[in-house]
This record gives sequence, C-alpha cells and structure tokens, in this order.
Amino acid sequence: MPKMKTHKGAKHRFHISGTGKLLRSKGPKSHFRRRKSARMKRLLGGKVALDSTTFSRTIKQALSALR
Repeated sequence: MPKMKTHKGAKHRFHISGTGKLLRSKGPKSHFRRRKSARMKRLLGGKVALDSTTFSRTIKQALSALR
C-alpha cells in the first residue's frame, strides 16, 4: 500500500502542537489592516486550539504524513 500524502490545504491552515493538539490561525487578518485597531491586530496574530465541535479526527488524518 502506498504512503499517505499530506493534504496541502490542511498543512497551511493547521498545525500540531507538541502535546498533539490541533492549532488554527485566526480569521480576517489580510484585508483592511489600516482600519483595525492595534489591539485587534495583536489578538489576530496568535494561534488557537481547535474546539471539540470541529472535525479534528478528519484533520489529523489529512496531516498524518507530517508526524
């Protein structure tokens, strides 16, 4: 059986932390940066852990070749 390939879209959108949690980046960062406050831009900068309602098992399978 051939190797599992990493889904490239999932690779760019999600990361796996050292403890195995899935991390995502926050949303509207790219457009209209001038009219957002400095606090808003700072809050959009970091990564956030996925909550339990998302398809975390499917995403982990898409990222399986990264481990």
